[in-house]
Amino acid sequence: MAYFSSQRPQSSSSAIKIVNPAEHDDKAKLQAKRDSPQRQCRNILIYGSCRYQDKGCIYYHPPVEGSNNMPCPESPLPASLSAQAVNAPIFVPKAPFHAITSPSPTSASPFTPSPSPSTFYPNHAEYEDYGDSVSNQTPQTLEHQLVNQYQQVDYDDHASPMSNFYQSQQATFVRQPLDYHLYSHPTPDAFPSTHFVSDTIREELHRRSEASQLVPLPGHNLPDELQGYHSLALLEPSVTERRKFFSWYSTVYRATSSNDGISYALRRIENFRLMHQAAFGAIETWSRIEHPSIVRVREAFTTRAFNDNSLVVAYEYNPDAQTLFEMHIKQRPPVFQHGRLSTFSAALPEATLWSYIIQIASAIKVVHEAGLAVRMVDATKIMVTGKNRIHIGSCGIADVLMYGSRQDSAIAQQEDLAMFGRLVFALCCNNLAAMNTLPKALDMIGRQYSADVKALALYLISKPGPHKSITQVIDMIGTNRLLHEMDDMHSSVNRLEAEFMSELENGRLVRLLCKFGFINERPVFAREPRWSETGDRYIIKLFRDYVFHQVDENGNPVINLSHVLACLNKLDAGTDERIMLVSRDEQSCLVVSYKDVKACIDVAFGDLARASR
Repeated sequence: MAYFSSQRPQSSSSAIKIVNPAEHDDKAKLQAKRDSPQRQCRNILIYGSCRYQDKGCIYYHPPVEGSNNMPCPESPLPASLSAQAVNAPIFVPKAPFHAITSPSPTSASPFTPSPSPSTFYPNHAEYEDYGDSVSNQTPQTLEHQLVNQYQQVDYDDHASPMSNFYQSQQATFVRQPLDYHLYSHPTPDAFPSTHFVSDTIREELHRRSEASQLVPLPGHNLPDELQGYHSLALLEPSVTERRKFFSWYSTVYRATSSNDGISYALRRIENFRLMHQAAFGAIETWSRIEHPSIVRVREAFTTRAFNDNSLVVAYEYNPDAQTLFEMHIKQRPPVFQHGRLSTFSAALPEATLWSYIIQIASAIKVVHEAGLAVRMVDATKIMVTGKNRIHIGSCGIADVLMYGSRQDSAIAQQEDLAMFGRLVFALCCNNLAAMNTLPKALDMIGRQYSADVKALALYLISKPGPHKSITQVIDMIGTNRLLHEMDDMHSSVNRLEAEFMSELENGRLVRLLCKFGFINERPVFAREPRWSETGDRYIIKLFRDYVFHQVDENGNPVINLSHVLACLNKLDAGTDERIMLVSRDEQSCLVVSYKDVKACIDVAFGDLARASR
């Protein structure tokens, strides 16, 4: 870290001129001293060797013990300043540095702007009064020097000072590893949409978040706590829409677990008295089944918190989900179409129907292979989330309710296929009672869907037999449709991954911004009103101005999100890249690396953390 302080300059030149504190009549003596053969070569002082030593260099080169070729140091910047740096002149910036940044090492850093003709980045006090040589060079000349010296590590007194500077900077960047989390892709505008999730997905996720934080409505007389669950909220719109599980009514609630703070769906079976504790064995088996199209079972218990004997089964909660009945079968209010009132509902597209069939068949196959039966292949128990994502809910309850009957699993699995067939008829005809008029339902399916759909529906409702199984159903679906469904799923995953990539770094950068907020502009700490204006905190404040408070040549604010993201990424990684920080009154400037700024932030935040304990 280097520190430079000076008085405000009077000139308005755009180039930086280095002012020598000596009098004008002493400049000739100083120049003669520099050109003296007795002056030790500056390459020896800085790098330990001079490549022009045997090619006519006029400066003094002391003998080297042990080896004639001393290896170059790992960095072109010395660890500490030499003794001659005491007499180095003072840097006086003559242009606002709020928008100055160090040159980009390679094209892999797209956020860093290219250096302008009036931009100069001093990083070493050994560079003396070369203001004229800097201002006389064109941007093309500087770029040519930068390209030609890209791989050069040892520098000499015979090259121009500006070329030496760019060489030293470039050599630093060549050795610096390019970590994957330092830079993102370039952005053409100030606040690009590529850095945020699309509005469609954001809106859907917000709806789910709002549904998961549903405030319980008063008047339902719900218990405050239920076997480790609290904040119960009724999910069903009215008591009249409760549906029966065999001979019992059920109600669904959303509740939050006291153990993990996650919301779950609780299905309560009213007025049920558990006769055999072993009935919960089926719940344990169901809790081990994991499938994307099955709502996973968490646990089951009995309770008297509702002033009766109730069975409660906890499931994973899918916020903002709708059942197949609500989406495709439930009667809609009449709407005006073509100048008249109509209650017509559009038919379910065949591609969507096949997607539902494939997902349900896959879930049934997993359950049957585990020796269980779904028993809930019903339009009122199958939920849809997102884009046609199927979730079979209420699994395991029938096994508890019908534990005493001990129905054979093979018969129950055949019943699953029959229920599957009735569901296909209901979706094709938009009517739960479509099977009651089978000829009319078959005629409707034949007119609106392909022959494969009709054949599959008839097979599912056919008589049970030893060869009738879910495997045969999957064979009837066909490989082409299965591959098409798999391709759609992979495409959906790719889209979601692309959306999440846009906000990959946001969480990490928010933590950095929170540290800035805790440290900067804190009025009083440790009985020192200027705590945030001194020491390491002052560097953090200047860095904050460098990142967020840049201005252009006309003094107008610069709103550049790309610059902010690049600086914060480099700060979090702690790179060795150096930048110049200038005070607001332009009376002092600091040349620091991102690694130095990161260390200052860690120290200052550590002080606050220790004081808060």
